Amino acid sequence: MPKLIQLETFLSDKGSLTVLEKILPEGIKRIFYIYNVENQVRGGHRHKLTYNALVCVSGSCKVYNHDGEKEEIFDLDSPEKCLLVEPRDWHTMYDFSKNTVLLVLSNRFYEKEDYIYEKYPKIGV
Repeated sequence: MPKLIQLETFLSDKGSLTVLEKILPEGIKRIFYIYNVENQVRGGHRHKLTYNALVCVSGSCKVYNHDGEKEEIFDLDSPEKCLLVEPRDWHTMYDFSKNTVLLVLSNRFYEKEDYIYEKYPKIGV
């Protein structure tokens, strides 16, 4: 089940500093970011083993999540919000605002075999 957490943020007259630490099991092994997205849907998968943490460091987007039992939509509209996505969470990112940068932290290196593209059946059908 995904979990939306508020990241620790320090504010001063010099600006803001937000910290991401100790949020993924086994630490962080891979970092990537998604940007220049216009009217597109990203993601569309889940994993066998990988946990991810998603943060919109600029702009905003929505994340649809289905964990096999529950469907949810999360608004990532602040760099202080972090969505933790477990391996079983089938997710898509969409409705990107202009100039959005979505940072993704992963506890595993990329492995093609770890991706599952098959959707869960719709709930209530």
